[in-house]
Order: sequence, then C-alpha cells, then structure tokens
Amino acid sequence: MNFVCSQCGKVESADTRQPKCSCGGLWDLEASFPKFSLDQIDRDEWSMFRYRKFMAVGDEWKSISLGEGMTPIVRLDENVLLKMDYFMPTLSYKDRGAAVLMAHCKKIGVDSVVQDSSGNAGNSIAAYAAKAGIHCEIFVPEGTSPKKIDMILAHGAQCTVVSGSRDHCADVCREKVEREGVYYANHVYNPFFYEGTKTYIYEVMEQLHRMPKHILIPVGNGTLFLGAVKALEHLLESGVIDRMPQIIAVQSENCDPILLAFANGEHAPARVSPKPTLAEGIAIGVPMRGKEILDYARKYPVQFIHAPEDKILEARSALAKKGIYCEHTTAANYAAYLHYCRKYGAAEDCLITMCGAGLKSDH
Repeated sequence: MNFVCSQCGKVESADTRQPKCSCGGLWDLEASFPKFSLDQIDRDEWSMFRYRKFMAVGDEWKSISLGEGMTPIVRLDENVLLKMDYFMPTLSYKDRGAAVLMAHCKKIGVDSVVQDSSGNAGNSIAAYAAKAGIHCEIFVPEGTSPKKIDMILAHGAQCTVVSGSRDHCADVCREKVEREGVYYANHVYNPFFYEGTKTYIYEVMEQLHRMPKHILIPVGNGTLFLGAVKALEHLLESGVIDRMPQIIAVQSENCDPILLAFANGEHAPARVSPKPTLAEGIAIGVPMRGKEILDYARKYPVQFIHAPEDKILEARSALAKKGIYCEHTTAANYAAYLHYCRKYGAAEDCLITMCGAGLKSDH
C-alpha cells in the first residue's frame, strides 16, 4: 500500500512518517478494493469495521476500536432523515477517521502524535491514541468549547490552546511537526482518516438499501465530504447505485472560502477573513484539500449553501424540541437545510448528518 503525492505524483510507502511530499503536496492513498456488496459485510462485527474489506486497514483495528459507527438513521419529518453520528464514543463523527488513522499509527510503530483541531477531531485522536498507548498532544484555538478541552485532557492527552484563529492554530502545530519530527496524526493531511469517513456512506447503504436523493454535508476541511464522495464513487463503480445523489455542501456564512470559489468558477479556495461563528467546526479559512473538494464539486455537481449565522440557535432549538440535542456546528447543518429550502424549494428525501453532541458546545 502506497501514498501518492496529489501534486507531483511521487509514490511513497504508506509507512512513511512524512506528513506530506517533499514538493509540498498532500498524500493520497493508492489502494484497490473489491466491488461493494452487502454480502461482503462482516455482520458479526458491530462497528464500522464490518466494512473492512472496503477499507485500507490491517488487523490493528481489533485493539483500537471503541465500537464506533453503526449509528441509527431517524426520521425528523417527511423530507428529512438524520444520521445520528454523535452516537459515537467521543460524541462526534470524527471517531470514524480517528479509529482507522490510529490503527495505522499502531501498525507502523508510532509512539507519539500531534494534531490540531477545533475540538472534535482532537478529542477523537486523543481517545484512540489513549486506547493505542500512544502519547498525544492536541492544539486547539482559543475559544474552543471548554468541554471539548476537558474531554481531551481526560483521555490523558496534552492540550495546547493557541491564541488567534483556527488556521493559525494549525500553523503552530505544523511548525512543531517540522521542528521535532513528531507524527502528524491530522484528519486533513493523512488519507487514512478518509478510510474511516467512507463508512458513513456504507452504513447508509446497508441501513436503507438505497441512497437518499439529497445528502447534506458540512464542509470545513472536508473530511466527511471527501470520505463520502469516495464511498459514493465506489458504490457507482460497483453498480450498487446508478447515479450520484445530490450533495448539498454547507459552509458557514462567516467563513466560506470553498463556496465563494465555486460560485466564482475558481479552482482554489478563495481568500477570506473568517469572522466569529457558532459553527466553529467548519470555520476553516484555508482548507488544505480545498482544490480536491472543488474538483469533486464540479465533477458531480455539488450545490453549496450557507448556514445563516442568525439562524443557527433557532435551528438548534427546533431540533432540541424534537428530542435532538446537537452542538452548534451540527445545528448549522439544519439551518442550512432550511435556508436551502427557502431558496430552492423543498429538498425531498434529504439525509443530514448529526455530527456532534450538544453537551460539547454548551458555552
């Protein structure tokens, strides 16, 4: 199994400790999988690793898994289905990617990792690093939910709070990686993370025996978006579905570099100055895989929509009154869905991810 540079095409063993190619390009994973079939699922395994025949993962997952995945789909109303991905060990969908990435770290003998995060990905990496017996330091930007920081610390990780923006936090963490050579267990750089987020779609296929007409996905760094598209392509190539569902990609009204680039016909994320937003989980001003996201968005094509800042708390309250208590970034998904319907009409048969639990952002 190899990495391939997304920029120059250089091939490198996936066992490398280098976070990116020497040319600066990010790694893609070179791997082949059998055609997707429900018959190939290990139904005796009650976690996302039941789909391991379609994932780049070795046996290390057995000692890493915390039972992530297999989250229910519940109906909110006649048009909306909710995938309850905050029913996870660390209360967010990021556990899908973290479990696979940390299994890979254990496989290649990594003993210490760093990660930068707005909270959820860092918490996931901290939890799975603890399970793997790997030392962990998480960098978070100021303003991160104190409860997310508490969870990171509870897992035994070091948590370093960085003043300034989310993007500056990432820069500080990457400087440490370059300076000290510690392994960068990052959900954006490392393609093993997407091997986990692919399972979001595999689960939907197994649960519904079809794909919904619309799938709404939040996009900050694009970790769920990219994993979902890769899995949907796999289903298309396998003949399991005959068309791509309409993907609705959500960006914060106050931080929207990919939405703006797409609207302006650009092939790289637009330069923006992020403003404070309740949707902290998608407040990424410089998405490192932005070009890849835009390429996919034009290929299929994806529709982009803002999450209106002044509607997020209202959407959170509306969900809570129906028993769904989610964090602010997750409520932004529903706010964006309602905004989409106001602009374009009802989005029938729409699946929305509930990606983070409410208790994590009560601050």
